[in-house]
Amino acid sequence: MNDNQYPYFSGGIIEGRKLSAIFELAAIYKRHFNLMRYFLIFIFFIATNLKAQTLLNFDKRFVESEDEWVAFSPDKDSSYAYGFIYIDEQAGLTLNYEGTFKITPTGQFIPKKLDSTNMKVRLQPNNVLVAFIPESKFQELKITAIPEWLKYYKTDTNSVSRLYHWGFMYNGWNECAKALSFLEKAEKIDPTYKGLAVELAYSYNCLGQYDNAASVLKDALKANPQDAYTNKELIYALIKSGQLDKASESCKKAIAICTDKTYNGENCYNLLHTYFVKKDKENFSVWLSATKKWNANNDKLLKSITTMETEMNK
Repeated sequence: MNDNQYPYFSGGIIEGRKLSAIFELAAIYKRHFNLMRYFLIFIFFIATNLKAQTLLNFDKRFVESEDEWVAFSPDKDSSYAYGFIYIDEQAGLTLNYEGTFKITPTGQFIPKKLDSTNMKVRLQPNNVLVAFIPESKFQELKITAIPEWLKYYKTDTNSVSRLYHWGFMYNGWNECAKALSFLEKAEKIDPTYKGLAVELAYSYNCLGQYDNAASVLKDALKANPQDAYTNKELIYALIKSGQLDKASESCKKAIAICTDKTYNGENCYNLLHTYFVKKDKENFSVWLSATKKWNANNDKLLKSITTMETEMNK
């Protein structure tokens, strides 16, 4: 057959192949274009989040955030709840909730404030982490470093009562260094303020400053030698500072004169356990029966006492 007999069909086949190749290339290009678009969207999303992360570091607990503007971790639509944390003398840690904001790809904070509603949220001293809002973003959020309303909660910041109460709260949250900063100021104003010596000693013990704790507690016991809690803190300080003979004498005295027997079991157990760790069989034996007596209703400690006794008798 002569190929030139059917030039139309011959040309048509060639042209059809060309069109097919073009369509195939177009499809490939479209697939690559879509992949590139998705990739760019992904990169945009990552870049936006990285930008937010550099602006907000979620590494602060509530108890570290007094008098600070804070942001909470973003929700599903990338909105950040925010507000000002302060301490209400009656309610404790409190959040003045302001609203939410979003972060643009350029790092701008776009707020959505509450509509003239004043929302106060009482906070628990848990392990939720928040971020301090950078001062450079205050203008964008339309906030000031110190809210105008805060002055109503700061009327007596230098009174011994207020300083003691703040120290008491921070000790309760196990923020002993912060507590001590308030309590030492209170001590300079009135070292005889009721309860101050014990709170100071609690902070000192918590921070491992056992000699300071013992010194404060000895002075406190001169005024009230029968206070069970003060005796407990003194015994603890003496044990931790290695003054076991003095701790033993203080424990015996507390058992004899304190009408409140709440801490006898704890005091005896701490002594017994210390003698066990030191493998001091003689003094361990001295305190064994008293420790069992004062912990008779504490199954967990009784089990521990029995275990130590068995080990010491080997």
